[in-house]
Amino acid sequence: MIFTIENILTENELTLISEQIHLSDFIDGKQTAGWHAQQVKHNTQLSSKASYAQPLKEMVSSAIRRHPLFQSAVQPKAIHTLLFSRYESGMSYGTHVDNALMGQQFRSDVSFTLFLSPPDEYEGGELVIEASDGDRAFKLEKNAMLVYPSSYLHRVAEVTKGVRFVCVGWVQSLVRDPAKREILFDLDTVKRSLFTQQGKTLEFDLLSKSHSNLLRQWCE
Repeated sequence: MIFTIENILTENELTLISEQIHLSDFIDGKQTAGWHAQQVKHNTQLSSKASYAQPLKEMVSSAIRRHPLFQSAVQPKAIHTLLFSRYESGMSYGTHVDNALMGQQFRSDVSFTLFLSPPDEYEGGELVIEASDGDRAFKLEKNAMLVYPSSYLHRVAEVTKGVRFVCVGWVQSLVRDPAKREILFDLDTVKRSLFTQQGKTLEFDLLSKSHSNLLRQWCE
């Protein structure tokens, strides 16, 4: 399931990022890529050695976690890796698949890209997901996030003008199978809609029972 979430960060959080980020703290993005992805990765990333890097990552992670759509659709167990990435003119990231294991051997089930530059500030730079039904290109508004299964081949088109600034990250889900996560999300969506319309009915209770029991069965 591929979906977008708008308004992830507050205005204060966005301001804090713009005030603390220093270009001198960015390093070659190849340093955080797998051996096969290094050949096609051409960007820069905020060094983990920057004193403000970890607090900013924790702030973004908390903001993502508090969003109810993210919670319902992703069933996060751990948001284990975040990177602030910059693409200047001429930079791109060729076709690749994200590493299955990251950090302290966390599984990457779900990937996300939080756009931190307005789309009119750069040209090119689309995130292209290569699905079986064809390529899908995304260039979202500032503070909007694209969420997608980590198993997809994807790429970042070359930036031809301006600067593309994003925060990318990976999640280990409580539910490994993306098809099962989608079933749970659909059930939860219908359950909430039914409660809004009719309150706590027998139908709502049965849906809640099925949703809970499937989560109990599929959760790792």
